[in-house]
Amino acid sequence: MTVSEPYLIPASSATFEEEIKKSRFITYLAHTPNVEAAKAFVQHIKDKHHDARHNCWAFVAGRPEDSMKWGFSDDGEPSGTAGKPILAQLAGSGVGEITAVVTRYSGGIKLGTGGLVKAYGGGVQQALTVLQTKEKLITSELLISCEYNQVSLVESLVAEFAGCQVEADYGQRVTLVIELDRRQVEAFSATLFSRSGGQVSAVDRSE
Repeated sequence: MTVSEPYLIPASSATFEEEIKKSRFITYLAHTPNVEAAKAFVQHIKDKHHDARHNCWAFVAGRPEDSMKWGFSDDGEPSGTAGKPILAQLAGSGVGEITAVVTRYSGGIKLGTGGLVKAYGGGVQQALTVLQTKEKLITSELLISCEYNQVSLVESLVAEFAGCQVEADYGQRVTLVIELDRRQVEAFSATLFSRSGGQVSAVDRSE
C-alpha cells in the first residue's frame, strides 16, 4: 500500500466491558490522529480510572502499516501480556489513527500469563467488532494560475475529478488552490495541461 492510498480510521469511539474470573476489563477505542493525541487519550483514561489496578494501552497513530507510529505499555502487568496483545489486535485490524486503553480492576484471582494475553487481546478484538470506521482520503493541494477566461475550464475539471476549491485570489490573473485525491493528481495535471493547450499547469503544494 502506498502513502497515497486511503485507509480506515475510527468514525467514533467504542467501549467493551467484560468480567473474567472476577477481574473487570473495560476496553476503550478512540480516534487519535497523531502520537500526541494518543498519549493524551491514554492519560484521560488513566485519570478517569485512577483507582484501577492497571490501564494498559497501545496505539497506531498514523497509517495502519506505519510501525514508526506504534506504541504500547503493559502498565505493571507481566511483560508481554497486555500491551503487545492490544497492539497486535490494532495492527491486524487495518484501522489507523487509533488508540486502545484496557482498564483492569483486579478481582483477586490470578489469570496467568496466557489468561492475561487472551483477556487484553480479546477485549480489543470485541471492541473492534462494534467500532464504526470511515475512509480517510489522502489529498494534495494544487496551486493553479490562469487567466479569467480559463477559470471555467479549471472549475469543470475540478468537478470532473471530484476535487474542491479551497482558496481563490482574483488579481491580474486568477490563482486557485484546489484539494484533490492524491491518486488523481497526475491525471488531473495532464488533462488540465492538455485541455488548456499547454497554457495552464498545476503545482502540487503538498510535495
